[in-house]
Amino acid sequence: MAKGKSSFLKKIIISIVLILLIGGGIGGYYAYKTIYQSNVNLGDKKSEIVYIPTGSTFEDVIRILGENNILKNRSTFELLAEKKKYKNNIKPGKYRILAKMSNNALVNLLSAGIQEPIKINFNGLHTVDEFISRVGRRIEADSNALKQAILDNGFLSKYGFNQDNVQGLFIPDAYEFYWNTSAEQFFDRMAKEYKTFWNDERKRKVKAIGYSQTDVMTLASIVQGEQCCDNEEKKIIAGLYINRLKDKMPLQSDPTVIYAIGDFTIQRVSYDDKNIDSPYNTYKIAGLPPGPIGFAQQSSIDAVLNYDANDYIYMCAKEDLKGKHYFAKTFEQHKVYAKKYHDALNARNIH
Repeated sequence: MAKGKSSFLKKIIISIVLILLIGGGIGGYYAYKTIYQSNVNLGDKKSEIVYIPTGSTFEDVIRILGENNILKNRSTFELLAEKKKYKNNIKPGKYRILAKMSNNALVNLLSAGIQEPIKINFNGLHTVDEFISRVGRRIEADSNALKQAILDNGFLSKYGFNQDNVQGLFIPDAYEFYWNTSAEQFFDRMAKEYKTFWNDERKRKVKAIGYSQTDVMTLASIVQGEQCCDNEEKKIIAGLYINRLKDKMPLQSDPTVIYAIGDFTIQRVSYDDKNIDSPYNTYKIAGLPPGPIGFAQQSSIDAVLNYDANDYIYMCAKEDLKGKHYFAKTFEQHKVYAKKYHDALNARNIH
């Protein structure tokens, strides 16, 4: 009888152990599945970009992931996010979520704030409004926030600029940012890049020319308006304009008139155009305008700093209209070149 009881107890114990082992195995498998198996559903796509705005809560993150149909199983993600304390560690930004990511990989990505960087390039822009529009589409600070900053002379003064010359702060290049960049962070970064660009060698050249850095940026933007691409000709144009500035002659630059009008489709500046009342119209005012007429490229700035020391006073586009120029020391020679150019415009019905 004692032997029978012992055998019965043994069977019970074995059964309990088996149940525990099976339960533990099921629990272990569920835990493994929750943590390491794919919980991202992107269909045929290899990745998906999601944006988590500044100030977002965990509920916002869940909503954003839900709107983008990212999660296969929301509850397992929430469970692991709580376990790994992500709920109280939300980091804003632009994130690239890969297909078949596990909950563990996704929570690690978001909690570590491993963002997908963005690139911004200012090349080809003329006005501050164009600049605001381009940048505002790329970072979290929208156009309104950027515009408020650019219109605030008090804010700009800490960078050494004002509304008229603020374009000089932004040197065109490909810059990498994180999406959740504020307006102030953006300006801070641009000011840092500006200081890096203006190294000791460039500062020495500015001093030798006798102008300020902002003046150089303004002149460089005019040179660029005349010649977009040929860096050697840019140096000749810079030398010509410096001659005019030294002789206190108006620059008489068509790009400044076009900037004053605000119509960058103009192909031929008319007599009436040249009479527009604007501090940017260098046919009517002597010296440099209040600020740049565009975003001067590095090559244009360096062209001014390394200008060609020539005796030219006049310039005129060549009649082939391919972007190169004739240069003249006398008005009589200039008239010969100007006639060729105007005849070419007339022949093409450009008025």
